[in-house]
Amino acid sequence: MAQETRKRRMNGVVVSNKGEKTAVVRVNYRRPDELYGKYVRRSTKLHVHDPENTCQEGDFVTVEEARRVSKNKAWRLVEVVEKAVQV
Repeated sequence: MAQETRKRRMNGVVVSNKGEKTAVVRVNYRRPDELYGKYVRRSTKLHVHDPENTCQEGDFVTVEEARRVSKNKAWRLVEVVEKAVQV
């Protein structure tokens, strides 16, 4: 039996959920500058598979690496950690 590897998990904020079963999540991270070594803030956008369309814009979510669902989607929604406040 093949051993299952641990999948990467990341936390981020949903910036778009306009696609069917798809959400775009912005993940912030810190990385040292190549020349000076000072830590700078960076972010990346991940296309996430959300089969039940549970997340809304502004939600804080946890995503996990998964098998590729489409050309851009290789992550899946694990849970909605915190719902966005509706104004």
